[in-house]
Amino acid sequence: MAMMIQELKSAIPHIESVNESIDQFLSEENLYKLKSIMRIRKVTAGTHLFWDGEEAEKMYYIISGRVKLRASSESGKDFLLSIKEKGSLIGEFGGFTEKLYYNYRADVEEQTEIGIIHMSDLKKLLYQFGNFAVEFMSWIGWTQRIMQNKLYDFLFLDKQGALASTLIKLTTTHGVKCKDGILITIELTNKDLGDFIGTTRESVNRLLNSWKREGIVEMYDHKIVIHRMDRLYKISECSGGVH
Repeated sequence: MAMMIQELKSAIPHIESVNESIDQFLSEENLYKLKSIMRIRKVTAGTHLFWDGEEAEKMYYIISGRVKLRASSESGKDFLLSIKEKGSLIGEFGGFTEKLYYNYRADVEEQTEIGIIHMSDLKKLLYQFGNFAVEFMSWIGWTQRIMQNKLYDFLFLDKQGALASTLIKLTTTHGVKCKDGILITIELTNKDLGDFIGTTRESVNRLLNSWKREGIVEMYDHKIVIHRMDRLYKISECSGGVH
């Protein structure tokens, strides 16, 4: 993942730090183009932007607030795919002819302001502006890679390795350096982390407490500071992770 970040920075010079925000992939001019086709709407906590099985006719840009993307298994078990905040673009893009349907839902966690983008308007931008299309498709490729990595963690790593790998990825997408290590800036409950890797919050609590005693992590008001990234990499590598 570190190598891919460097490659993206080389390919798109205005990127300073790569995260899941599309703002990081579009130049100021192209971000303005994208915002020009948005229809602004406020949505309340407890509602949904879309449901599993719904046709993906729109994309949603988060101006403020928080949205969680969740999928459910046939047995009804919920899995947390991603947490989206300011600057994130939510949706599926299947090219210019393919019709797509969501296989997950978007839960609005708090009062959120969004920009709604109709797929027909987005396709016009992609047709008209080649530079916009290149930057937009770079973002598409990045988000697909993130999702593939999450699926790998879920299928092939044990819970300890999956949690370590999840924290490593969160430092990449939501991490800032602090004097004690790297702070993951989004608020995360143990249930959130458990839903990321398909385990209980009690299991996450035991793992985090163990790592806290070893000086690997620290928790402050639902935020996590990573003191020993090298240890997390080691734990993940021993489970077959970090790819």
